[in-house]
Amino acid sequence: MFSKSMVASASVAGNPPPDFENHVFGVGRITSLGFGFDRVKWKGNGTSKFKVRAAVEVGVEGSKKSEALEGAFGLDVVSEGDLTVKGFSGMRKTKLVCTVGPACSSLEDLENLALGGMNVARLNMCHGTREWHRDVIRKIKMLNEEKGFCVSVMIDTEGSQVQIVDHGASSSVKVEEGSIWKFTAEHFEGSRPFTVQTNNRGFSEGIEVGDELVIDGGMSCFKVTEKTGNDLHCKCIDAGLFLPGAKFSFWRDGKLVRGSNPTLSTKDWADIDFGIAEGVDFFALSFVNHADSVKDLKKYLSTKSTKCIKVLAKIESLESLHNLEEIVQASDGIMVARGDLGVEIPLEQIPTVQEDIIYICRQLNKPVIVASQLLESMVEYPTPTRAEVADVSEAVRQYADALMLSGESAIGSYGRKALAVLDMTSSRMESWNREENRQSLLNHHQLGASLPECITEQICDCAVDMANNLGVDAIFVYTKHGYMASLLSRNRPNPPIFAFTNDESTRMALTLQWGVVPLMVDLSEDAEFNISRSVQLMKSKGLISQGDVVLVVSDVAPTRSTPMAFQSIQVKTII
Repeated sequence: MFSKSMVASASVAGNPPPDFENHVFGVGRITSLGFGFDRVKWKGNGTSKFKVRAAVEVGVEGSKKSEALEGAFGLDVVSEGDLTVKGFSGMRKTKLVCTVGPACSSLEDLENLALGGMNVARLNMCHGTREWHRDVIRKIKMLNEEKGFCVSVMIDTEGSQVQIVDHGASSSVKVEEGSIWKFTAEHFEGSRPFTVQTNNRGFSEGIEVGDELVIDGGMSCFKVTEKTGNDLHCKCIDAGLFLPGAKFSFWRDGKLVRGSNPTLSTKDWADIDFGIAEGVDFFALSFVNHADSVKDLKKYLSTKSTKCIKVLAKIESLESLHNLEEIVQASDGIMVARGDLGVEIPLEQIPTVQEDIIYICRQLNKPVIVASQLLESMVEYPTPTRAEVADVSEAVRQYADALMLSGESAIGSYGRKALAVLDMTSSRMESWNREENRQSLLNHHQLGASLPECITEQICDCAVDMANNLGVDAIFVYTKHGYMASLLSRNRPNPPIFAFTNDESTRMALTLQWGVVPLMVDLSEDAEFNISRSVQLMKSKGLISQGDVVLVVSDVAPTRSTPMAFQSIQVKTII
């Protein structure tokens, strides 16, 4: 191995920076650029001095026998297969979320979805019993443990504003204009002609004759013609489809009729306790209008759960748009629930609002899911409309972290085909983004407030610039809590990001981050040992080979033997 290096040090508190202009570096295949700072001395009082060390190293990294290859190698079976067949450049970066329902809840169906690329399984607590949800969660965990998948579990709370109606049939029902339907809180088995039951006994409180009842954001529309006790008799004024377990809302004089219920109902809190007990990875909070709702849930989880469960806020109301930035800052991620959102704002505003939400989430380094009606026609038909494919492509072009199937997978007959459409469309659009060099147009708001935070952010920004400019095959990052991996993802690099972590919660949380492939491995305090071993593990699996170029970002925490924290970028060529 040939190596040439130069090291300089400077004090942040006024010493001149290292001067590289008069140095000539040799030509080679490995470049290492590192910054170090003393975290112990950082107090934020403006009087401490901080050591900054910069190093440039040039050479060629040869493959060495690792001292030990034993230990867990937690690359999931789907990523390993994609890497083997497609190579680094062929790996899809947009994550895929599937809603699990009666059409895909068997072990075989769940395995097929996982093989098809499902990264997150969503469970909608509006439907099904807790026993049913428990069975699905345990099947997914069993598939992860026994088959080598890495599918995280998300629970979507019902929300006190959500009202559900069910006509009792197993598939959608066509609603004809002029037909009269009865909406009732009475619970009965099976189905009755022109009768639907709601999930809320007080659903008709405050509702008046003449109010409009909108199904699933406009799939069909009714006008209240008669109110008898708690029951409503409604006339269809806009024909369409009535899906099983459909959402509905009331409108009066062009405005949504709202209740005064809190964001989380009593049932929601019980569902959250259930999710904690079952060890889910994400909670998606419905109808978040203020950041306080998210903060309250995160505080509750910190006292009740031993694992780090992420909280996503669903943006589905006009009020949530008014408070968007504070909600994004308080949350661990965002879901753009376009169905309900499209009821509250004009339809023509949905595309620009979606793009604005995605942009703000990327600026604040929070993953964002685009949801609702992506491939709605595939609930009943085996192929999507061309407009739906264009819609999916646009979300990918905007660099959304994830796309979500709802009814397409939960109750549709072609859930696996719908997932394949998302997979193929995402991969093609990502390829176009790279060909057009679109990631170079991304500008980012500075997140860090303290010097250590700013250094970490700059390291990751520079690493992505280097990776794109040098055309490396992959980025390796070693992370405890996933923060550096998320900063790399925020920049939407061309190569995939392999995030090595020894924390299971971090691994599952990273399943939602764009372009990140999380691996569960044993990490030591010796950064070079971690790098050497992970490279050898990948090589032993045949996943990297001679000539591959890997950019490595590492963060060495201070120890008794090495009191200086050291963050570095290295480019390694496998020979």
